[in-house]
Amino acid sequence: MSRYVFSRSLLVAFGLLLIVIAPVRAADITEVVSPGGIKAWLVEERSIPIVSMKVAWQGGASLDPKEKAGLAHLAASTMDEGSGDLDSIAFQERLSDLAIQLKFNAGKDTFSGTLKTLSANTKEAFRLFGMAITDPRFDEEPVERIRAQILTSLNQKLSNPNSLAGRAWFRLAFGDHPYSQPSEGTIETMSAVTIPDLADFAKGRLAKDNMVIGVVGDIGKEELASLLDKTFGELPDKATAPAVPDTEPLQEAAVKIIDQNIPQSAVIFGGQGIKRDDPDYYAAYVLNYVLGGGSFESRLTDEIREKRGLVYSVYSYLLPLDAVGLHMGGFGTNNASVGEALDLVAEEVARVRDTGITDEELSAAKTYLNGSFPLSLSSNASIAGIMVAMQMNDLPIEYLDQRANLINAVTQEDIGRVAQRLLDPEKMIVVVVGKPEKLEAKGAGAEKL
Repeated sequence: MSRYVFSRSLLVAFGLLLIVIAPVRAADITEVVSPGGIKAWLVEERSIPIVSMKVAWQGGASLDPKEKAGLAHLAASTMDEGSGDLDSIAFQERLSDLAIQLKFNAGKDTFSGTLKTLSANTKEAFRLFGMAITDPRFDEEPVERIRAQILTSLNQKLSNPNSLAGRAWFRLAFGDHPYSQPSEGTIETMSAVTIPDLADFAKGRLAKDNMVIGVVGDIGKEELASLLDKTFGELPDKATAPAVPDTEPLQEAAVKIIDQNIPQSAVIFGGQGIKRDDPDYYAAYVLNYVLGGGSFESRLTDEIREKRGLVYSVYSYLLPLDAVGLHMGGFGTNNASVGEALDLVAEEVARVRDTGITDEELSAAKTYLNGSFPLSLSSNASIAGIMVAMQMNDLPIEYLDQRANLINAVTQEDIGRVAQRLLDPEKMIVVVVGKPEKLEAKGAGAEKL
């Protein structure tokens, strides 16, 4: 067996064992500060020889120039395609030889990187990660190869109802605001991104002042502190990109129909939500579980699927972005049922706003939201991701110990206040892709296409 096959087999085997036996507590998280002043949160887990890291930088695809939307996505897809004296093939072979998993991702508000390695290869894994972010090559061959793959995907999405609905919803809701542009860009804007644009992205967006780090696994504080400086020390002190300006979605009801000759329509609905740092966030979180976030326990599922059989699934969720809070939802149904299903959504939203929820629903929501949370801490990588999210949202290091109490503190009065604040069927923004029967487009910019 080759060293490569053995290493990959070992990593897969250990990956299957990354279940956290005891829930992570605040006491398990240590803030590590390197000699150079770089901070990271660490959960030391010595039972399995694996190290996972997640790094996120504030400022994602929404900061891309409008005419070059998709810049951050192309950078994320090519940043590990060569660095320093290692071209694309050599860099990828080095990762494969040591079974190192390294990748980047561009979201609307953040640019992130993840790393997973056997602890025996930790130093080399961190070195390669550091090379990728501080000295990416962006050679023509890998850039054009990956751009071609992205363009193929974008072309396929032009006929994907769910993709079309999602993109159209953000365009309708946000007009000229940066949130209206898709993170992956369009065929035209992706084609316009140049190699110098990618180089400028890496130099201007990835810095020390907009970076947070979470590390979990078989590594100690002293070793991590040393690796932080070696990995991130060459990044610039300050990022050059501005913040995305605060905004709010369209404040009136709108229905946009994108005509496609398909038997079932894809529907996305939503409107004003709540930001993560809002004092009412936990009340909104519990309220959304009852309305549409609780799968078979939710009001929307009961009314639209269970009682009437109009949909296979219907859902809602909170989407707290940096510049706006959103409350979103969606479903798919046959064209003849779209109007009825949307009416039922509006009726249930109004009912919850006007009459609230029952004590039994409130209690059940708290029980589920607290009981299911440890499942999100089921691997080193997921713990690293949650620590990064905590830092991005300015949550204290004690948050994991506080979370259950914050949810349990939600009262019926809180639910009523937040329902009045957020639930308004008269401001629902709807996009339908399909051939919905007996449904008319309405509202600003909502012509049938």
